[in-house]
Parts: sequence; structure tokens; C-alpha cells
Amino acid sequence: MTALDELPTPALLIDRDRMEANLAAMSAAIAAAGVALRPHFKTSKCLAVARRQLAHGAIGFTCATPAEVELLQEAGVEDVLWAHQPVGPAKVAFAVQALGRGGLTIALDSVEVAEPLSRAAASAGVRVPFVLEVDTGLHRAGVDPDRAVATAAALIALPGLELRGVLTHEGHLAAHGSDRAGLEAAGDLAGRTLVQVAEALRADGHDCPLVSVGSTPGATSAPFAAGVTEARPGTYVYYDANQVGLGSARVEQCAQTVLARVTSTQRAGTAIIDAGIKAMSSDTLATAGILGIVCDASGTPLDGLEFKAGNEEHGYLTGPGTADLRVGDLLRIIPNHACGTTNMWSALFFVDGDRAVERHPIEARY
Repeated sequence: MTALDELPTPALLIDRDRMEANLAAMSAAIAAAGVALRPHFKTSKCLAVARRQLAHGAIGFTCATPAEVELLQEAGVEDVLWAHQPVGPAKVAFAVQALGRGGLTIALDSVEVAEPLSRAAASAGVRVPFVLEVDTGLHRAGVDPDRAVATAAALIALPGLELRGVLTHEGHLAAHGSDRAGLEAAGDLAGRTLVQVAEALRADGHDCPLVSVGSTPGATSAPFAAGVTEARPGTYVYYDANQVGLGSARVEQCAQTVLARVTSTQRAGTAIIDAGIKAMSSDTLATAGILGIVCDASGTPLDGLEFKAGNEEHGYLTGPGTADLRVGDLLRIIPNHACGTTNMWSALFFVDGDRAVERHPIEARY
């Protein structure tokens, strides 16, 4: 064990009790919806955390990158969903290799993406289980619902491709900000829209056992649409300032913090800390509008302090609360976006109270 005051700063901390409570609560909520839980691995990129999610009932994981897929397969996870388009020779070659290990499903949304994968898989003698990604409002990847049946038929006609179901990411719910009622309604609509697509595919003669929704803000709505079979929240394992702003979590549920020290108080109204944008997520899409929530060394938010800007190794705290800060003061910052923050770090510390009790690697980073 190491006292937090003895750790070099900045450092990435995970409050183990808060994390365990988050895992248990989400597991219970998704079970109440009667669907399976397939968390997104990108939030932690840490096998120690993934093992705790499996212990809380996760059936497998969702991945964004080949490195995440490879890490989980090597760790023995037998049910992995790659929810990103495998475009380009390197990703196609990796997909074929990973499919050969078994237990992998790939998200597709067009013939243009699927054809190179189909050719490579057929040449290697492997099958390609896939889910059709459907756009339910985010307008990123995914086929429009009214084109889903035709697109699925075209994909199934390609050699080696086997339809497992449909998938959506209701990331557009974040646009509702603090309007929780509007967010819940949009999540319900996303779930029902995806179910309607699944029903249309079945009416066209296709098996569609998997109906998969996925987001932390939508976890209280989309999975409860009748006909959804699984949910893929990610951020819930830690939560963050963004989720607090969306009403998906309370500050006291946020398990991830960045430990930092005040390094300069030269100018009135400003204090500098040793955690800049290389220690935080600078995700401009985060509705929190800040780099993080400033807390004291125990994790309790401090009044009169804002963290809106940073350089690479310097964070700028502003506001009347800076008058109470001194060089050397220890602070903890709840990041605006947990997933983006994770990718900045090579290791994390599990924390119990005021002590770091375990150090674990963060892997599969860019």
C-alpha cells in the first residue's frame, strides 16, 4: 500500500469501492431489463477491471480497436464484438486472423466495407459472423433504418458472411444535455427503432437473434424497449463529469480521478496544477464543458474552482477558490470523459480510502 501523498503526480486513480458499486448497480439494472450485458472495453482497457465486469455478469465485451480485440482474445474472453468498421488491408487481415480464433462478431454497415473482408475470409476459409449497424439518430456509422433490409440482404449474399443481428450506438442522446426526460425519450425511441429493424429483417426471412443497444446515458431507456436482447454501456464502470452533467450519475459515483498537485499560484485568480491535457481528456464533445471537476484529496468537490483549459503538462484552475490553494496542495480531478482519459495513461492505481493498493497496466492504447 502507498499513501496518495507519496505517489508521483499526476497519477490515474480508480476508487475500487465506487467502481464495484457501479458494476453491481449496472448489472442489476440490465438484468431488470431482461437483457444481456456486454460492456465496452475502451473505458478501462484494463484486464483487472474487465475481470471484475465478468464477475458481475458480463457475457463478453465490445471493442473499438484491433488491439482491444487481440488483448481480450489472448486473455481468454470468448465472446467479443468489434463495433467498428474493419476498413483497409491491415484491419481486414487482422479481422480474418481474429475470426480464425473464434468468438468474434464484427459490425458492418455497407457492401463497400464488407466485400474486401468477405474475399479475404473466403480465401482463408473462415466465416464472418456480423451485426448490421443501424443509425438510430447519431448520424455517424450505420445504415438508415429504411435501408436496413436491402443492405442486410446484400451483405448476406457475400461469401462467408452470416447475419447475427443488429446493433446501434445511441450516442446522440448526449445532445439532450441536462434534459433528462428528453434523453430518456430519445433512448426509448432508439431501442424501439432497432427492434423494428430486427422485426423487418425477420419478416424478410432472416434470423436476427441479436438486438444490441449501447451507451451509458441510454442504459436506463434503450435496453427496456421490448425486443432488445443486449446492452453495451461503457462509461458506467467509472462515470465522469460528462455523465454527471447528463444526469446519468452523481459525483459520488465517479470512480476515476487524476491525482495532481498545485505547482504555481503566481497570478491572482489562477492556480496551475501538474495535470494538463496529456493527463486528461480534452474531448470537445463532452457536455460538461470543462476538463474536469476539481476535488480535494479525498475526492470531495471544491467550490469556486473551474478547470477549463490546459497545456500539455499544465492545468489552469480559475475562480475565487484559487485563493485557498497553496503550492504542493494535493487535488483529485474527475475527468470530463473517462474513456478518453484512460487512453492517455499506461497504468492505473486501485485506491481504497487514502491509499493506493494495487497498480494495473492499461493496454491496447494507441
